[in-house]
Amino acid sequence: MVKENKRILIADDEEAIVFGLTEMLEEEGYSISSALDGKAALDLLRQEKFALLLADLEMPKYDGMQLLKKIKKEGIETQVIIITGKGTISTAVRAMREGVYDYIEKPIKPIRLKSIIPKALEHYKLRVSHKNLEQQIKHLTHFEDIIGQSQLMLEVYKIIDAVADTTANVMITGESGTGKELVAKAIHRKSSRKNEPFIAVNCSAFPENILENELFGHEKGAFTGALTEKPGCFEMAHKGTLFLDEIGEMAFETQAKILRALEEKRFRRLGGKKEIEVDVRIVAATNRNLNDALKEKKLREDLYYRLCVMEIDLPPLKERLEDIPLLIDEFVLFFNQKNNKKIKGLTQRCMSRLMRYQWPGNVRELKNAIERAVILTTSSKIDLDVIPNRIISSEEPAKMAKPSEIEGDSASMIVIPVGTTMEEVEKKVILRTLEKANQNKTKAARILGISLKTIHNKLGKFDAPKSD
Repeated sequence: MVKENKRILIADDEEAIVFGLTEMLEEEGYSISSALDGKAALDLLRQEKFALLLADLEMPKYDGMQLLKKIKKEGIETQVIIITGKGTISTAVRAMREGVYDYIEKPIKPIRLKSIIPKALEHYKLRVSHKNLEQQIKHLTHFEDIIGQSQLMLEVYKIIDAVADTTANVMITGESGTGKELVAKAIHRKSSRKNEPFIAVNCSAFPENILENELFGHEKGAFTGALTEKPGCFEMAHKGTLFLDEIGEMAFETQAKILRALEEKRFRRLGGKKEIEVDVRIVAATNRNLNDALKEKKLREDLYYRLCVMEIDLPPLKERLEDIPLLIDEFVLFFNQKNNKKIKGLTQRCMSRLMRYQWPGNVRELKNAIERAVILTTSSKIDLDVIPNRIISSEEPAKMAKPSEIEGDSASMIVIPVGTTMEEVEKKVILRTLEKANQNKTKAARILGISLKTIHNKLGKFDAPKSD
C-alpha cells in the first residue's frame, strides 16, 4: 500500500503531459492520479487525500488559480505546484504568494521537477503533523504528566512540542508549585534523548561546596572523606537531559563552571586532572523574576543567555481556574488508589469554595489539600469539613490577571493626553505593561490578549528609526 505522503494528483488538459508525468513519477515510486480539468481535480481532492497537486495554470472549468482558491476555502490539505507557460510566470509568482509551494515552466524539465517534489512532500508531512497536533491539543486534558486544557496551558503544550526535539536549552519560569519539573520531563520524553537519563538537581537544596560536588563529582582523595571516586550529575546525564531547578539560588562561581561545561562540553571532577567530555541538554527552572535576578547579580548574564534559548512561562493556578476540576478529579483518583478509598468527588459547595481560593502554593498546594481530604473523608464525597482552614476562611476570589492587578490600580494607570495618536497610545500601553510585568514578554502578551509574536513585532516597530 502506497503511503499517503507519496500520492500525487496531476491536473492538466494536455493528455500528453499527463501521460509523460505519470510515467516518469511512477518510476520514482509515487502513486499518481490525474484529471483533465480543474473541476475533476477538485472532485478527486474532496474524495481522496493527495500530498501534492501538480496543476496547470490554464485549463478548463477551473484554472490553476481558481482551483487553488477553492482548495484553500474548503481547507483541503495538499501542497500545490503550478505548471505554467512562459507568458503566465507573473501569475504563477502571485500564486506563490497565495500559498502555492512552487511553480514549473513548460516545457517541464524532469531534473527540476524531481528535485522539487521530495521537498514539497516533506513540507506536506510537516503541515499535516502540525495540524494533527493542534487538533489533539484542543481536546487534551493531559500532556505527558501535565494536567490542564485551559488556553494558557495549550500554549505551553505547543511550545514544549516545538522545542522538545531540538538541541536548544530551555528556561522554565513560574511560581513555586506550578509544575516546572513536569514540563522538564515532558521536554525530555518527547525528545530524541528520551531513552537516555533524565537527571534532576534542586540547586537550592545544597550548600555551595556540596552542590559543585553534586554536579561535577570528585576523584578519590579529592578531600577528606573522599574514599572513592564519585561521578557528578553532568556525567550521569551524558546523552540525556540535566534539569537544574532553582538555578537562581546557585553561587556565581558554580554558575561560571556550568557555563564553561556547556560551552566546551567538558569538565573536570573535583580533584581531577582528566577532562571528561559530555553531551548534555540543559533545562533550567526558577521561580525568581529573571530580570530581578540579573540586576541583583543572582544569575550571570552569560549563563542566562546560554540557557534561555527558549523560555516557557508557566501560569499560576489562579490564572487557569478552569483546570482546577480536572486536577481535582486526577488527584482524587490517584489518592483513592493509594489509600484504598472509593471517594466519588467533591460536594458542590466544596468545589465552589476551592474555585474561589487564590492557591498561592499553586498545583502542589491543591494536590496536598486533596490528599489530606481523601485520607480524612469517611463519606462518599469530600466536603468542607476536611479542607484546611486557610482555604475555608479565605474569601478573596481567585481571578484572571488584569493590567490593573499587576502592581495595584494606581501604579498601573497610564495617562493619555487628548490628541495622542493611536500608534503612540499602543506604544505606551505595551511598554507600560512590559514594565509592570518586569519585562516578561510572555506575561505581557497574556495580559494584553495578544500573541508573543505580536509583542516582538510591535517592539521592533517601536525601535525602528522613523523616515523623514
